Amino acid sequence: METIDFDRLTLTPGMRVLDVGCGEGRHVNAAALENVGEVVGLDLERANLEAARDDHDEYIAPESDVPVTFLSGDALRLPFEDGAFDVVCCTEVLEHIPDYEAALDELRRVCTPGGALAVSVPRAGPERVCWALSDEYHEVEGGHVRIFDREELQAAIERRGFERVDGHFAHALHAPYWWLKCLWWDRDQQGDAPLPLRAYDRFLEWDVLESPRPVRLLERGLDPALGKSVVYYFELEGSA
Repeated sequence: METIDFDRLTLTPGMRVLDVGCGEGRHVNAAALENVGEVVGLDLERANLEAARDDHDEYIAPESDVPVTFLSGDALRLPFEDGAFDVVCCTEVLEHIPDYEAALDELRRVCTPGGALAVSVPRAGPERVCWALSDEYHEVEGGHVRIFDREELQAAIERRGFERVDGHFAHALHAPYWWLKCLWWDRDQQGDAPLPLRAYDRFLEWDVLESPRPVRLLERGLDPALGKSVVYYFELEGSA
């Protein structure tokens, strides 16, 4: 389940792509199926990186010869040279970082002039519902530390020399799931999730695995109103 739509980015042979906070590698693996030169995924959690490597080796490597590297690292101290990447991705990460502007500085530093940045964060409306339903949702260790105003986030990125070129909302069907999860947070954490939450969880798993066209069209239609994530695409000023 990708949040970034790589069709909205101009990917060409030889490009280097970085995913900061790659998790279990969904965007790394998606980028590796595109016509690029190299993809790097970076994450703090070693368990995530191990799962990402396993998925890549099993599902992507047989289909793609694009070199892929997974590294352990911190978004506040990226272990790369200035301007090292043509495309930098950062999805559902900045809401976890207290000093998110320092992370933006690092994303800017490693992006080559003329390169692209794709960023997503939880959308303010659906996120406020989650916070209202459960304190634990955002107070848990490693949880969300802020609700982003998307205009404020866009302005912070543009102050660093980026120009917004595209944007959209995503994952409308996941918003009600997280509202139910927050409503029954204590029971879910104790392994006693009620039937509606368990049924919704199974539905989302089926959707991810099967990607049925009617469900995909339904979510696309609902995204403008209910999309849980807001996704922005930027270009960095200057010539590559």
